[in-house]
Amino acid sequence: MKECDTMAARPWATPKEVRDYSDKKAVQERTDARLAIDISRAEQYVISYTKNDFSEYEEIPQNVKTAVILLAEAYGYNSVISSNEIKSETFDDYSYTAENSGIDFGTLGIEPLLEEFVNVKPKNGITMRLRRL
Repeated sequence: MKECDTMAARPWATPKEVRDYSDKKAVQERTDARLAIDISRAEQYVISYTKNDFSEYEEIPQNVKTAVILLAEAYGYNSVISSNEIKSETFDDYSYTAENSGIDFGTLGIEPLLEEFVNVKPKNGITMRLRRL
């Protein structure tokens, strides 16, 4: 970890990196502008989750970059699915209801990638860290 005066330059991932990672056609076909927004949203999620703006890093750590790519793919895919998916359809005696098949952020497994970067601010001088047994 290098200390510096400026934080790691954003964006922390590129649209090409998100496309290269993703095997979802809907994500691969998104424009650079849309993927840039997905990446920005993913970065904000990481900053909010870790309570860390990564200002002490000259380059973003690989685990953080991986989390941003995973989240950007999920944001992109969920945007396409939510706008294109037919929720329900009825014709005479036949009806169909689609289940939302978007990516659930809870299943991405980003918590272990970001765990070491979470800033915990002590309250009244006391810091408690809890973990699951």
